[in-house]
Amino acid sequence: MIGLATTFFWIFLITFAVSAIYSFIRDVRFHFGDLQPPTSLTETNEMILSLPITIENRGFYNIGFFNITTEISDEEGFIVTRGNTCITVINRNDVVTINHNMTVNVTDLLQKKQNFLFNDTELKIYEVLSMTAAEIIPFQASTNLSIPWGAPLYNFRLGEPEYTVFNLTHSRVALQISFENHAFFDIAGNITIRMYNDADLLVGEDQTSIDASKHSSYNGYVELYVLSIEITPSGHFEVDFLTSLSDCGPRVIPYG
Repeated sequence: MIGLATTFFWIFLITFAVSAIYSFIRDVRFHFGDLQPPTSLTETNEMILSLPITIENRGFYNIGFFNITTEISDEEGFIVTRGNTCITVINRNDVVTINHNMTVNVTDLLQKKQNFLFNDTELKIYEVLSMTAAEIIPFQASTNLSIPWGAPLYNFRLGEPEYTVFNLTHSRVALQISFENHAFFDIAGNITIRMYNDADLLVGEDQTSIDASKHSSYNGYVELYVLSIEITPSGHFEVDFLTSLSDCGPRVIPYG
């Protein structure tokens, strides 16, 4: 009798499993909308990426522990953020639509990796989808996406210094500042520029403000006043950036 009961149990279990898998494959549909890139920052300097997902469960059984996990990284493997969305149960004959949101704190990102300030890149998005068919049988799938990242200070440049006599002891040094804001947000703040001669002697320093709306170019000038006798044909500038998004530097730019 025990053997017969065991046989019936295994027949029932196999039949149930086959039925659940068949129903899952035939009657459950997933619809992934277009990944919605951020168009602005929140008040706390966060960008939110949203992926709409619709799950149609027309099968015989409930779906349990629907979970989607996201990892966002750059091309070098640096982890930008992780996100997770979970639904405990999706009942049979039910349609559920969710927005899987991924949040990136831009201030933290720029502080940890200043490359995002100056260089365009691709953000890699790795998605893992898992659930249990009939709340028992595990199922998992994964996919890869990517979105572009536009740097707010792309191609930041200082022009060659232009010298004019200011008085008997000092000269005026004019510098052109240029960059392109490829980001989806505006950038504004102050930059401090220090000028060093070829003996690494600090010869001049000044500060100027920058303000560039998203997807625009910036061109400006800054003037430094230096002792004429300390000027050399070559040297370098050090640039510090202080904006509402980040505080970084110095960025070293040679001249001459």
